[in-house]
Amino acid sequence: MTGVRFGELPQLSVGNPVTSCAFSTDGKFLVTGLENGSIKVYSTTTWEKIQISKEDNATVQGVVFSPDGSMIVSGSKDGTVGIWYKDPQVNPPTYENIYTSTDHTGAVNCVAYSPHGDQVASAISDETIRLWTPSTGDCRVLSGHQGGVLCVAYSPEGDQIVSGSTDFTVRLWNVEKGECIYTFYDHVDEVWSIAFSPEGDQIASASNDKTIRLWDMGSRECSHILEGHTNKVNDVVYSQKGDQIFSGSNDGTVRVWDVAGDQSGTCRRRMIGHGREINCIAYSSKNGQIASGGADGKVRLWDVSVGGSGHIPSGHSQKISDVKCSPKGNLIASCSLDQTIRLWDVKTGTCLRILSGHQDAVSCIAFSPQGNQIASGSLDKTVRLWNVETRTCQHTLTGHTSEVFSIAYTPKGDQVASVSHDKTVRLWNATTGAPQGTLEHDTADVTNVAFSPDGNRIATEDIRGNIMIWDVKARALVHTLPYQSDYARAVVFSPQGDQLASASNDWTVRLWDLATGDYRWELTGHVNVVQSVAYSHNGKLLASGSRDKTVLVWDVKTGQHRAKIQNLQRGVLCVAWIPSTDDAYYLVTGCEDGVVLKWRIAEEEGQLHDTLCWIATRGSLIATDALKGSGLNSDNERLLKQRIGEGEPGNPTRKASTMPSITGSEMPSNRPVIRSSERMMKR
Repeated sequence: MTGVRFGELPQLSVGNPVTSCAFSTDGKFLVTGLENGSIKVYSTTTWEKIQISKEDNATVQGVVFSPDGSMIVSGSKDGTVGIWYKDPQVNPPTYENIYTSTDHTGAVNCVAYSPHGDQVASAISDETIRLWTPSTGDCRVLSGHQGGVLCVAYSPEGDQIVSGSTDFTVRLWNVEKGECIYTFYDHVDEVWSIAFSPEGDQIASASNDKTIRLWDMGSRECSHILEGHTNKVNDVVYSQKGDQIFSGSNDGTVRVWDVAGDQSGTCRRRMIGHGREINCIAYSSKNGQIASGGADGKVRLWDVSVGGSGHIPSGHSQKISDVKCSPKGNLIASCSLDQTIRLWDVKTGTCLRILSGHQDAVSCIAFSPQGNQIASGSLDKTVRLWNVETRTCQHTLTGHTSEVFSIAYTPKGDQVASVSHDKTVRLWNATTGAPQGTLEHDTADVTNVAFSPDGNRIATEDIRGNIMIWDVKARALVHTLPYQSDYARAVVFSPQGDQLASASNDWTVRLWDLATGDYRWELTGHVNVVQSVAYSHNGKLLASGSRDKTVLVWDVKTGQHRAKIQNLQRGVLCVAWIPSTDDAYYLVTGCEDGVVLKWRIAEEEGQLHDTLCWIATRGSLIATDALKGSGLNSDNERLLKQRIGEGEPGNPTRKASTMPSITGSEMPSNRPVIRSSERMMKR
């Protein structure tokens, strides 16, 4: 059991591509069919596995529980259908094969139980559908498709069947008469999955043409075409109320769609977790869970109620512009182009509150040293001061005549500094919000600001790459560091105050010696713009986040690259370290796609290892086994467990890659300046 979604419930590694899956009606069991011919059943309360003894190794392409849960029907690529009976007197339960049909003349692609449990339908590659009675073995054949039948489903009343085929059509059948009563023609490729809505008034069909089509049973017309998947859609299921459907695709995503009301046809959420194709989807109405089976050999479990009506969506809906951790290490604040600030519980990743008020993108945030206040800057040209305890806005500070891009507190917390593209640094009283002075930046628009640990100096950075050191009391410029090679993105003092780190558009990070005014290290390794840098609280490590979708962790003393967090979905726009009482380091990152991630960085055998703790996306939050024993609340314990897949952001407990260190002797004193535009032309 590894990986959790808000709480301590498992994701399943079954060791072979999962080709089919289904929940029992009561939601207590999950059955999976595998490519190697195995059938595995899991208890959804204990997640203990029951292995069904199946003699052949033919891929199991369909599995389904009987409505009363006493039997499982399986269909395989070798044309066999098996019935497996659960003995209620045996604990733990076992399943015994009581019937195997070998009458099919083609692969069995799908099986379905009638709602009353008296009939089973199987979709066959020989262009037929077989209807047979488990109690007697009697079988009827439905013919009409001009290609292999890939999927079949019963209507809620059981009087109709719908099927999809390689002939690109969807057919509706009368069960009693065995006749096709209508054919739907709009798909332009093979139809791989089909489902009736719970009310029976709608059909959803999923196709190799990358679409899902909704068919109105009254008009027999296609009412909506759902587009968004970038590859074949393998499976589709309805929610209990029928207002949403869930789909799985070869593009590796699970999508949630609204299929009722004014928002019908809207993709509500896109869930990532599998490293490869998603072959099957199952939904349990009893516990609001989705199971997705993938070619990566994993079954991932999702709680579809998260982010739904009455819930706070977990992640930002647009790019994250900044992320900070509270001094006590219990809260994370993130801000976004979606005009909001979100507060997160560090341990669980729960979104505690959304702070709204800015009229444009929120570009920067900072916690006061006491942790009782947050300052935010926005493209609406204002600074806002927020009370952390009440989660309300205390003051809205006006004075800047252009966008605010960076903000910082003095170490005492009595003042806030903000910088803007109006070429000014403005100082504000953190208690009253009153203005307390302005520093004029004559050269260019100002993009970043940071206070020294003793509060006596301010470092600012402008769009030309100039880094300026100011005396706070004298309100005067005292030093200018050598011209950076390109647009500066971030600047921060070391905890000891003897060093300054800066990030740049030229893909580098520079560490400056403030005693001499020269840079000590130029750290290279990123292959795109470096957006953010942050020192660990002991000053030993430096993290840098880049648009190249990586985070690099550096040894400040040696300039050596110690760890690399990679394979993220989008560029990393901000990084921040979380105060910790154990031997490990904790890091939070914010990405272009609105995702917030918490990482554990720990040293083992001389190497740094990165482990994903949790990831918050819009509408879902995923946490990994790094949370075990961290005191999740009862609300979180009910939610499902799942881990990010191979090649995804949360590939847990992997060894960080290493790169050669950069030493002072290796770095030329007259290193040529290469601008990003020149670098791109060369590439």
